[in-house]
Amino acid sequence: MSFGQGGPQWGGGSGPQNQNPYGPAYGQDPQQPQQAQPLPQQQPWHPVVPDGRDQGGQAPGGLPGAGGAGSDGTPDWAALADASAVRNRRKRWFMIGGIALATCAVGAIVATAVVSAGSSDHGADPGPSGSQALPPLPDPSASPEPSFSSVAPKPPPNPKDFIDSAAKDKAPLSAATLFPGKRLTIGGRTYVKGATSATTSCAAATQGALGPALGAHGCTEVFRATYARDGVAVTVGVAVFDREAQALAVKKQSPAGGVASLAGAGVPTFCRVTVCRTTTNSYGRYAYFTVGGFETRRAVTDKDKQVFTAGDDISNFAFRQIVGRGQSQASAAADAQDQ
Repeated sequence: MSFGQGGPQWGGGSGPQNQNPYGPAYGQDPQQPQQAQPLPQQQPWHPVVPDGRDQGGQAPGGLPGAGGAGSDGTPDWAALADASAVRNRRKRWFMIGGIALATCAVGAIVATAVVSAGSSDHGADPGPSGSQALPPLPDPSASPEPSFSSVAPKPPPNPKDFIDSAAKDKAPLSAATLFPGKRLTIGGRTYVKGATSATTSCAAATQGALGPALGAHGCTEVFRATYARDGVAVTVGVAVFDREAQALAVKKQSPAGGVASLAGAGVPTFCRVTVCRTTTNSYGRYAYFTVGGFETRRAVTDKDKQVFTAGDDISNFAFRQIVGRGQSQASAAADAQDQ
């Protein structure tokens, strides 16, 4: 038996061929024997292609539970598609609404926690709405303004003022304060200190015409020290006056002669009967002099640069010591002024 050629005849192969296949007609005697009813003729099966029509060119039959059908009993595919789209949109909107609702709930919880934390921090009384009141901002007009004194500060003391006159120069003065230590290093050159002396007889510490000049301008004291290096010896003498003008007058006069060399402490007598190099200068109420030469008593010439270098080093050292006296006293006066 093959599909598409009609169904078989039921009720036996020898029965009448014109029997009613659907049972007795109305009014027929029910006592009459009834013939078996044949099955309805089956339609051939065709697979459904993507465009919704079978290979036979006809639309597929109705499906159980499908929507409305057309005039030929087939489902209304356009209506089904519209209904599905409506359902998808409804689900999508439900999902969006649920997310928005959850977001709002989380935001409300966070805001409530922040307000609660702020309320506990400030500890202020709750306002009408139940929230905590923040402390008031300070009044800008109440902030202090900087004040400036109309009196100008006093200028710092001038160090030179303290060494220009004996009235202000009150720091301790001696050979030890003017010539401290046992060695002196200047420019990488080290000198060993020899003998030192101090005398109120200014002329006794000089040679030639310098003595009378010191006495004439009111010299009160002379301090001396000798420094030696590599066979060269230099004696420096510092003469003290009451006022700067007196020391400056001796410097300008530049009398012949100079400070007398000072031997001892390992340094032999030098620069007494031979040619030596001398210098004269002043600063404040102090005039200072040097005399330098060889320990062998050899005469000094212009070619003996080591003697000139040693004399300049010791003279500069005396100058710095005098300037230092003024600086230290000025600093002490400034500290007392600030108190």
